[in-house]
Amino acid sequence: MNPLNVWNRLRGLLPDRSDYAQLRTTWRGDLVGGITVGIVALPLALGFGISSGLTASEGLITAIVAGFLAAVLGGSNVQVSGPTGAMVVVLLPIVASHGPAAVAVVSIMAGIIVVLAGLLRMGRAVGVIPWPVIEGFTLGIGVIIFLQQIPSIMSPGGVGEGEHSTNALIAAIQSIADADWTYTAWAAGAAVLVIAVMLLVDRLHPAVPGSLLGIIIATVLCLVLTNPLAVIGTLPTGLPTPSLPQFAIADLSSLMGPALAVAALAAIESLLSARVAASMAETGPYNADRELVGQGIASVGSGLFGGMPATGAIARTAVNVRSGGRSRLASAIHAVVLLGVVLFAAGPVGMIPLAALAGVLMLTAWRMINWITAASIMRSTRADAASFILTAIVTVAFDLVVAVLIGVVIAGFFAIRNLSRQTRVSRQPLPGEPQPGDERVAIIRVDGPLIFAGAERVFDEVMEFEGVVVVILRMSSVEVIDATGAHALSDIVQTLERRGVTVLIKGVQPRHEELFRTVGVLRSLRHANHLFEDLDEAIAHARNHVERAGLRN
Repeated sequence: MNPLNVWNRLRGLLPDRSDYAQLRTTWRGDLVGGITVGIVALPLALGFGISSGLTASEGLITAIVAGFLAAVLGGSNVQVSGPTGAMVVVLLPIVASHGPAAVAVVSIMAGIIVVLAGLLRMGRAVGVIPWPVIEGFTLGIGVIIFLQQIPSIMSPGGVGEGEHSTNALIAAIQSIADADWTYTAWAAGAAVLVIAVMLLVDRLHPAVPGSLLGIIIATVLCLVLTNPLAVIGTLPTGLPTPSLPQFAIADLSSLMGPALAVAALAAIESLLSARVAASMAETGPYNADRELVGQGIASVGSGLFGGMPATGAIARTAVNVRSGGRSRLASAIHAVVLLGVVLFAAGPVGMIPLAALAGVLMLTAWRMINWITAASIMRSTRADAASFILTAIVTVAFDLVVAVLIGVVIAGFFAIRNLSRQTRVSRQPLPGEPQPGDERVAIIRVDGPLIFAGAERVFDEVMEFEGVVVVILRMSSVEVIDATGAHALSDIVQTLERRGVTVLIKGVQPRHEELFRTVGVLRSLRHANHLFEDLDEAIAHARNHVERAGLRN
């Protein structure tokens, strides 16, 4: 490969001066958007860090480091990255199985995988995920995030108690059975208070960050009133020194599976978020491959600082765009705002009750679910409804990445089945004035796609036509054909020829000729001149066969 071409391809994945070409006109909106989304991101970063089985510090570090790196290196002008609810769902079992220290290692491994995916130009692969699967996946994540907050409300130990299952539904049930009801009353009150403030503020003035206001009110009340509520605790007053996490070489093989799952999730969620963000306002197109490279580097950087894997966050990205953010500066400012919290407000933030964060995440989870969209999918086709429901169930019961794969497979199955049903086989009358012996000639027309799902049915239907000595297969209406379909056509020709029926093929499209030649369709014909482009010539040839066979009436 030409080194110049390689460099040109790589250059498209790197930061460029054009990223900030509009900064002179957008900087005011970027400043407001960055500050606003930084405030909104604070409780989410803290909450997702704790829900992952780690600490609030890891969540905050991830939002700062990964948020800044993805802003500069990613492929979207307005994407805001950091810890997300979907990633929490994947990380909690990893923490339970391998310990908290493994998360930084997995973050680096997954980041490298995502970077490689970007270098291999796999950014557009997310386009194969059907809409019902995406919505089912989102519904499942919302349910899991909500369920993950229940242990935090039931007892002071919350998700940190090792006796609970890694499955969110089972863990929620176990925590209810083991609940400290005195603690639960206080915790539920704090969570409900925060949720009420968020809902009220949204009604009065949507621009005000209701989650932050609710947390401030709950924290002040908890400081004034004697209560048993657990709080975040001590936070670092600065970023740690970046370093490689401690790990044994032997552990890498056991962490490869989790790293692949994290990488797949990071890529899917980031690309989906970037795609949605590009449609929200005039913020310029996004580069899917560069987005993967940027998000991968962000997760590597986060891991080096002891953080967790990051992805693009559609909720925070939406806040950024609605607040005026139009360039990468807004996302970078969001990270700087969070860094300011670490440097100057670590003490007050450490006094926030965990139950207050649980309230924020519960309402966030509820808002993730678009009930109108869910209802429209359920009223669409049975195939889409089945894909939606199954993806959501598998997400909650098993694994997010597995859920997406199963959803895609199910959607693909129904799509292929519907496609195969469009294939039609019909016998047509010979055009023009009937001639003696025409009843011995059958024109069989194949319409629609001829693919593996319907190939056997086409074979069976063609074999039903009897009492003829010449069959003309009209293929001009076959737009799509795969190897299985071509092989079935070859079997049709060979079977008819063995029965003494001469087969003529008319109208093979030029793009299918190589496949027909490779699979053996053309070799199956009795003579090379049994392939026609004109129907009249094929009919004349067929009538000549009938006449030479002495079968004309």
